[in-house]
Amino acid sequence: MKLFDVYPLFDIEIVKGEGCNTYDAEGNKYLDLYGGHAVISVGHSHPHYLKAINEQASKLVFYSNSVINSLQQKLADKLGKISGYDDYQLFLINSGAEANENALKLASFYNGKKRVIAFGKAFHGRTSLAVEATDNPKIVAPINANGHITFVPLNDIEAVKAELAKGDVSAVIIEGIQGVGGIRIPDADFMKALREECDKHDVVLIADEIQSGYGRSGKFFAHQYTDVRPDIITVAKGIANGFPMGGVLISPKFTPIYGQLGTTFGGNHLACAAAIAVLEIFEQENLVENARKVGEYLMTELKQIPGIKEVRGRGLMIGMEFDYPVKELRTRLIKEERVFTGATGTNMIRLLPPLVLTIEQAQDFINRFKNALAKQA
Repeated sequence: MKLFDVYPLFDIEIVKGEGCNTYDAEGNKYLDLYGGHAVISVGHSHPHYLKAINEQASKLVFYSNSVINSLQQKLADKLGKISGYDDYQLFLINSGAEANENALKLASFYNGKKRVIAFGKAFHGRTSLAVEATDNPKIVAPINANGHITFVPLNDIEAVKAELAKGDVSAVIIEGIQGVGGIRIPDADFMKALREECDKHDVVLIADEIQSGYGRSGKFFAHQYTDVRPDIITVAKGIANGFPMGGVLISPKFTPIYGQLGTTFGGNHLACAAAIAVLEIFEQENLVENARKVGEYLMTELKQIPGIKEVRGRGLMIGMEFDYPVKELRTRLIKEERVFTGATGTNMIRLLPPLVLTIEQAQDFINRFKNALAKQA
């Protein structure tokens, strides 16, 4: 059987990771400034993380959600405390797209409406309603195009008001920082006005923190720079450092009903052990503050490098926009400088490193990045 060929691949096989470094099958060492799409939060092969999942795997990997799993409550308690949302409720699933599907479903159950406002260049996932809320027609199949979503420009509160006034909107979904959309940050004043308008119309405000959350921005959630509290927050990626997991943080205003939501694998014992270990490492190593500090250093240094059109982001979620396509530059970074970065669109390189990145490693990256740029001409 052949693999379904949907990914353009670099001719590299990564077989090992440690901290912010990865190693290929030939033994070459790479500096990882991408973290596998912002997934690796506490570093590759962190010893505390490995110990936790190995100990849990030796006891029980999985049993169904029809019995008590005290690890779920332990995770909820730790997540509530560290995130500042200890009065919210937690529903555990397996991925970011699944988190957004459940968030949008819960909103519709809540107010009985079915239209959703999303924002230009948004990315919310590749499953049914999540992909419809993603502003990329190329990945929306005809079966997904059901007219539930209205896209408006980011930071345009008047456009939002006009849609909410129609009275049929169930939810507004917005990324804490747009990732695939080009590291675009919602304005604080816009977010405050958005919260007020959603309250006025009994519309559910959903913060998609799948890429921008879990400490990446230098706060636990990127929307916390605005002092706005969404009704629902979705998380995944960094939650379990590579173990497939997602979560929905749900305001107390929602009352759970048996059977309304459900999952087979979500919140299984091994996933919870991994996610608990991640939060323990966050606390032990002060990773949210580290992301803020190292991110500020990186952005300051990058803004001084000639040839970059714009640098934007927060914490360790950084985008560098160029006046030219970056495919060749990114390839040179990987093959010649042994650095993994990401890209979005044609002209932007994204940095989403593990949150354990040090100032010294950031300096190392800057030097390698300058080397690659010097060869661009």
